[in-house]
Amino acid sequence: MPIHPEVLWAQRSSEVEEEKNVLYLTVNLTDVIPDSLKLELKPTSISFEARAGDNAKGIEEKEYAFHFDLFKEIVPEKSTHKLTSRSLALTLQKAEKAAEYWPRLTKEKLKTPFLKTDFSRWVDEDEQDGAPAAPEENEMGGMGDMAGMGGMGGMPGMGGMPGMGGMGGGPGGMGGMDLQKMLAEMNASGAGGGGEPSGSGVAGEEEEGDSDDDGPPPLEDAPAVSSS
Repeated sequence: MPIHPEVLWAQRSSEVEEEKNVLYLTVNLTDVIPDSLKLELKPTSISFEARAGDNAKGIEEKEYAFHFDLFKEIVPEKSTHKLTSRSLALTLQKAEKAAEYWPRLTKEKLKTPFLKTDFSRWVDEDEQDGAPAAPEENEMGGMGDMAGMGGMGGMPGMGGMPGMGGMGGGPGGMGGMDLQKMLAEMNASGAGGGGEPSGSGVAGEEEEGDSDDDGPPPLEDAPAVSSS
């Protein structure tokens, strides 16, 4: 009696593009003897028969076969297959253009150990065109926009992040803007309370540290404890 080989499958769907409206099947079978292969594709079904093995290498030749009805129709003349020493790969063209995935490969709800999802090729229906990188880029871009906020100056460990270099007062960020110079000008106009620029490159940092709204002041600004 023929053995049922393992069949892996995945799919794509599209309302407009045929090449993105397909089924991917892989008959996971090594050493298929090419002249024994019988593959029959019909609009509503697929049939496979073949011998696999290599007696010369001590691999016993065995008969393999399967047949099942498809959930919906395919276009056999627009479908392709390729046989290698490891497997038979098929690309089946769906007849109906639709954005929705097929809920399953077979017409009937079958639970068999030989029919499995091809996780190496499967993607979710709403991600089949490739997961867009825009959300991550937007998130990082938003962080870069924060470079002009005075409270971000001198954040530790942020120098290597895109758009964040120079936030401590150096010339590396903000599109080449000299942050130290800008803050010094703001200080001169009264924004910094008249203090001199500190070594960190943030004008009036000590005066700002005394405000209750800004949290605890830096340790170096703590009042000295009298020995008496």
